[in-house]
Amino acid sequence: MPIHPIHSTDREQVLIRLQTLKPELVKQYSISKIGIFGSIARDEAHNNSDIDVVVHMQPNMLKRARLKAELEEIFGREVDVIRYRESMNPFLKARIRQDVIYV
Repeated sequence: MPIHPIHSTDREQVLIRLQTLKPELVKQYSISKIGIFGSIARDEAHNNSDIDVVVHMQPNMLKRARLKAELEEIFGREVDVIRYRESMNPFLKARIRQDVIYV
């Protein structure tokens, strides 16, 4: 089935698409949680905004790179995939906790 990018910065559209994709992403990438943070989560995005995605998963650079590429194809824009962990940068961790919307 062809992928039709949504090319949207609308928070609700991004969340709906992630929710739809979640079962397959959980299975394919061993993700326990996935959500968005940053400008789209705060509903402050503009046309050139990227999508900041946070995932809870075991460390695996290859899986994370494949996930990033897949999400960029689906959303038709740059996607930053951040793996949440207890030992991450405190500033980034606080920003994620403040903004995150999990699906």
